[in-house]
Amino acid sequence: MAKKAKPARIEVTQVRSGIGRPEKHRRTLRALGLTRHQGSVVHEDTPSIQGMIKQVTHLVRVRPVEE
Repeated sequence: MAKKAKPARIEVTQVRSGIGRPEKHRRTLRALGLTRHQGSVVHEDTPSIQGMIKQVTHLVRVRPVEE
């Protein structure tokens, strides 16, 4: 069997507050693991994570992680 390539990793940082945003956006931030303003988390770059980021793109900053 061929080895599977490791998925790329991305760092997601919350740069704007979720206060006053729709409940759906606040739940998405929590699902991404962002609990406070300026907090960062690292995720594998998967389609599900990309979809969550797309919903809250105005609240977060995304950058690739060098390994």
